[in-house]
Parts: sequence; C-alpha cells; structure tokens
Amino acid sequence: MPTAASTIVKVLGIAGSPRRHGNTETLLDRFLSGAEEAGARVHKIVAVRVDVAGCIACDGCWDDGYCIVKDDWQEVYQGLITADVIALASPLFFWNVTAQAKAIIDRCQSQWARKFIVGRPLPPTMAGHGRRRGVFFCVAGTSRGYFEGIKETVKDFFLVNEADYWAERLYSEIEAKGEISQHPTALKDAVQLGRRAVEDEWGLSD
Repeated sequence: MPTAASTIVKVLGIAGSPRRHGNTETLLDRFLSGAEEAGARVHKIVAVRVDVAGCIACDGCWDDGYCIVKDDWQEVYQGLITADVIALASPLFFWNVTAQAKAIIDRCQSQWARKFIVGRPLPPTMAGHGRRRGVFFCVAGTSRGYFEGIKETVKDFFLVNEADYWAERLYSEIEAKGEISQHPTALKDAVQLGRRAVEDEWGLSD
C-alpha cells in the first residue's frame, strides 16, 4: 500500500448541474462530507459559477499538453491534477452530462494531448497515488434512466485525468429539487462512499 497516510488525501468534487443545491449537488455534498470526516481535504467546483469556455479545437495544447485559452479552466486543471479522488455529479441531460459539465470535460482535450500526443503522464499525487479514483453521481427524471451514454463520457473524462472509474451512484425517477432527500438510502450511502473513497485500501497502481 502506498504511503497515502503520510499526506492528506485530496478530494475534488465537481457539481455539474446548472441548478444550485439540487439533487446531484446534494449527493456530492454528502460525499464530500464523508470524505472530510475520513480526514481528506475537500474542494468543490461549481460548474455554473466558473468561466470555462468550450474547447475551440485550436490544437494549442499539442505542444506541451497545456490549454492556451485563459479563463477559469486553469483553476479546474489544478484541482484535477492534484486530487487523489475526483467526483463528478451531473443530472442526465439528453443522455449526457449538462452543458456546464461538458465544457469542463471538453477542455480536458489538453489532458488528452498531454497523455497521447506529448506522452507525459501525470506525476503521482502528493499522497503518492499514481492513479486517481473517479466517482460519478447522476440522477434521471424518467423511469427509463438510460445511463450508458453518460457513463461513457464520464469514463473518458476520468481516463485522461489518470483516474479509474471507481464508483457510481445512479438514480432514476428523481427530478424535483430536493427529491433525492426522500430516497431511503441515497444520502447516507453518499456519505459512506465518501469515507470509503479515502479509507479503502489503494491498489498498487493507485
């Protein structure tokens, strides 16, 4: 087991919904509270409150893996590369993440260039983890709850940020603001998952 205990584990939460304090952000907040209880240092980025433009496909990142567009992406980038755990929360919008979350994901084109064009992997985190843990929260308003498309997007987002798709919590028939609070287990489970994300043993590649 790497020496994760020698430094504080960092957990980044990205709230992707355009509606503040809605169902997915509530799940994320509970997850972060559990991680903090387990001793992690947590940080939350609210996608609707950061100025992150969509990728403009300029290929400026192909030289060194850094995005040349100057906006709040730099803050998001620093959070991603220093986190041991990356948690993304987004409601299901047309079988995918929200536009705000997608802008952040699309700007990870620079991370893709770093990984596949420049050929430079991210260094281990301060806690000694070569691989991050990725956690995904999603709610869908319909009973159908078709999550396969959104999961592929999120898996690729984690992939370019050197994170494994470690856990997911997906809920159907949740739409009205605050409705997730009526779920019998969701909030408690999110807290427990936050603790586990910090405390569970990390594999040799983590």
